[in-house]
Amino acid sequence: MRYWLCITNRDNWEVVREKKVWGVPKRHKNTISKVKPGDRLVIYVKQERKDKEILEPKIVGIFEVVSEPYQDSTKIFKSPPHLNETYPLRVKIEPVKIGEVEFKPLIPKLKFITNKKKWSGHLMGKAMREIPEEDYKLIESLL
Repeated sequence: MRYWLCITNRDNWEVVREKKVWGVPKRHKNTISKVKPGDRLVIYVKQERKDKEILEPKIVGIFEVVSEPYQDSTKIFKSPPHLNETYPLRVKIEPVKIGEVEFKPLIPKLKFITNKKKWSGHLMGKAMREIPEEDYKLIESLL
């Protein structure tokens, strides 16, 4: 079993939760092709600005993968206007645990974040990344 941190925004978190599906752009084909049924996806909602308020990053749930990766370009995810991305590479998922954990207080404890000062670099430009089992267990225990 592998553990994955899946990076999304608040709008698409709603889609993931309601439709029980995780999707990534085609450029992340190599990553999602490693995902197998039984793997766990930890959903990370990134920091966003809403009006003048900063919404802090957080972990919002853990899901189990229940399908092999497949392709579906049905427009269910919201995409930045300039990209028009459908996130066509997808896996079906089932919830394991839903909750909210603030992400920043976890940074000192997470093994996959080696540079604690520039931690966001470990997530930038990625749709998902593998994390060690001990990081997964820590997050699961807090959710």
